[in-house]
Amino acid sequence: MSLNNLYTTVLAPIISEKSNRVGEQSNQYVFQVAVTSSKQQVKAAIEKLFSVNVENVQILNVKGKTKSFKGKPGKRPDWKKAYVKVQSGQLIDFGTAE
Repeated sequence: MSLNNLYTTVLAPIISEKSNRVGEQSNQYVFQVAVTSSKQQVKAAIEKLFSVNVENVQILNVKGKTKSFKGKPGKRPDWKKAYVKVQSGQLIDFGTAE
C-alpha cells in the first residue's frame, strides 16, 4: 500500500470526550476514514502509519444530518468512522505519522 493510499484511507483522528474515554478504558482510537475503505484497509493503514499492532477494527457508517441551508432543505454528507484497538502497551502519538 503506497503512502498516498494510506493518507486517503485514514483521513483524520477524532478527538472528543467520548473518544478519549474509549481510549482510556479499552486502548482504542477513533479515526475518520474514507467511505469506501474496508476493515482490512484501515488495519493495514494504521499499522504502517503509526507502527503499532492492531488487534481489532470496528467500522460505523455515520449518516449526515438533514439541515436547511439558506431556507432550503439540504443534507450533510455521510461519512465513516473506525474504532481501532491496538495491543496493550502500545500507544498512537498523532504527531508522529510517517
